[in-house]
Amino acid sequence: MARDYDQSALVMFARELQAARARAGMSRESLAGEINYSPSLIGMIESCRRVPGLDFARRCDAALGTTGTFARMHEHLRTAPFPAWFRPFVEYEARAASLRGFEHVLVPGLLQTSEYAQAVLATRPNSTEDQIEEMVTARIERQVILDRDEPPLLWIVVDEAVLHRQVASGKIMHGQLLHLAEMAERPNITVEVIPYAAGAHSGLLGAFVIAEFKDAPSIVYLESAAGGQISEESAVVAQVVLTFDSLRSETLPRRASQDLIMKVAEERWT
Repeated sequence: MARDYDQSALVMFARELQAARARAGMSRESLAGEINYSPSLIGMIESCRRVPGLDFARRCDAALGTTGTFARMHEHLRTAPFPAWFRPFVEYEARAASLRGFEHVLVPGLLQTSEYAQAVLATRPNSTEDQIEEMVTARIERQVILDRDEPPLLWIVVDEAVLHRQVASGKIMHGQLLHLAEMAERPNITVEVIPYAAGAHSGLLGAFVIAEFKDAPSIVYLESAAGGQISEESAVVAQVVLTFDSLRSETLPRRASQDLIMKVAEERWT
């Protein structure tokens, strides 16, 4: 487990899980049968060797009659599997009224399938299978903001290279592009593609996300070789907003972008 996890919250979750099991007179094996998770996973969570996901927490609440206790405790663990430099942005992302972003290499995390995310995160050096699984779960759980009653407006611009870069099997790539096109059908989500024909553009310098709020100034998240950087400086935010607007002038229209995504999915990845 990564050294920078929130150990105090994890220890509290583990102790409460053991106590709730004891009160209910349930062994790890019997709880596993109720929640459809393995006894070994329960053991690892109770020994603070794994970070539980939200689904695990909710199923424990249902099986142990704890009326939302574990789901609420999970809130303190929500950012644990992420690197320390990314954790603050996860909180900003969850509160944002709108998110505008650009990617030139990979499908953005909020629109990734679990299989695609697995392939991307498996490239992390010195990561165990358990750590990769935790990171995948955490990445997919970030996407719940798109299913809220009032989801944020999400406007994504990607370079066409994102559609062609093979990070997994053809089957996974095909599924990922179909998912990308399907998500772009939602009224709160726009996905636009900068075609190869556009040539060089300012987005090739790096990926970014602009998070905008109803009651606070906007912030930006900038990808870098060292991981990522968050900035609230108005001058930096204004510069990134200008870059996003400039990139939008290079994109195909929304429907044409979706058509290109589907074309690449069918012609390259089948």
